[in-house]
Amino acid sequence: MKTLFATLLVLALSAEMAYAGINVGAKSATRNGNYESSATMRTNPYSAISLSNPYGAGSPYRANGMMNPYSQYGSRYSNRSWRNPYATAAPRLYDSRGNYYGRWSTNPYNSESTSNPYGRYGSPYSPTSVNNPYGAGSPYSTDTIYVVPEQ
Repeated sequence: MKTLFATLLVLALSAEMAYAGINVGAKSATRNGNYESSATMRTNPYSAISLSNPYGAGSPYRANGMMNPYSQYGSRYSNRSWRNPYATAAPRLYDSRGNYYGRWSTNPYNSESTSNPYGRYGSPYSPTSVNNPYGAGSPYSTDTIYVVPEQ
């Protein structure tokens, strides 16, 4: 039941995200270059650090939240936002082992965008694509993919 709920939630968000079935979280860079986890999506939707929790990290009212349409990371007009279809500095995706999975963006023309169906990170056939349900985007994967915004 929890898997069904998480899948339906991701599908509901996929209209804006342009992909479904991925483990998405957020990381923020610290001053010394290390990353600290600030949010995760599918690992626990009831957690305070979950992007799928509208009362936690996924709140549309969070000042620098990715779900806030007025923040620099959630606005349709910011160059750092995943929602801007023309963004060139969209957040980058990494897994917990440091593997790179492209940029979390709705830009279908950027070669690193997860919305480019012909690119390495957006193709549903590429093993490094979060859109591939048998590769990096597997709904059965226990590995969380982190969203690292540009500083």
